[in-house]
Amino acid sequence: TTGLLEAHSQRWAAEILRVVGVQQEQLADLVAPGTVVGPLRADVLARTGLRSTTELSTVGSHDTASAVAAVPAAGPDFAYVSCGTWALVGVELDAPLISDRGLRGGFTNEIGVDGTVRYLHNVMGLWILQQTMADWQARGVPADLPALLAAAADSPSGGPVFDVDHPELQSLGDMPARIARACRRAGFDPPEGRPAMVRCILDSMASAMARAVREACALTGRRVSVVHLVGGGARNGLLCQLVADAVGLPVVAGPVEATAIGNLLVQARTHGLNAGDRYTLRDLVRRTQQLTRYEPR
Repeated sequence: TTGLLEAHSQRWAAEILRVVGVQQEQLADLVAPGTVVGPLRADVLARTGLRSTTELSTVGSHDTASAVAAVPAAGPDFAYVSCGTWALVGVELDAPLISDRGLRGGFTNEIGVDGTVRYLHNVMGLWILQQTMADWQARGVPADLPALLAAAADSPSGGPVFDVDHPELQSLGDMPARIARACRRAGFDPPEGRPAMVRCILDSMASAMARAVREACALTGRRVSVVHLVGGGARNGLLCQLVADAVGLPVVAGPVEATAIGNLLVQARTHGLNAGDRYTLRDLVRRTQQLTRYEPR
């Protein structure tokens, strides 16, 4: 994604380039996903051992574009959460939507596969949980994530939630103490015990993701009937259930390796190994990948 692109024309923004002092000649040509660039250079062939007939083709870029290409949706009435260390939350549009409200809400228009637009907001993903676990382990405290998730699932709902996007939570160092401060900023007592801490983190993530889905729908006028959660976060069943509860919609989790699958599907179509529009590709994902559906409680 780049701020040097005119979203509607999908060309380099000449006016912005002048302002920042960049010559357009310094920038690469823009090409769509699914474009054959050409054969590989001899030195690349030598290093990789690939055949001389191997061609380079473009895919959805950056990685979220490939992940969304592999969202196993049957139609356009879906929202998505591409969740790893960060979470990208939004809807798929046929054209950019540029507005002051969207700007204030932190939404971006990112070009995707087949001319689509990923209208999305960045939300903190599993980083906070990963760093909390790392801090516990560094202190010699055993941190068995499956056991903690099971205990967290048994914790009562309605516990403390905090702003997962606060800048203090984006760097290294004593994450549990930072979470405690974040809870106090939100007017809550910090969670007591590790299962309660894990539940607090996941409740806060789910709340932020649900809010981003609702805001995306309000800004675009899009009605959605399902949320697709792809990426590493799809492995976390408690998170998926809490997102379904928070947004009040079913969550379909999977595939975990959506970025790699979307990348390969676009390459395969480019080279004639499959055919069809993006929903044809998604149908293949739906028929071949392990998916889990979570109903809101």
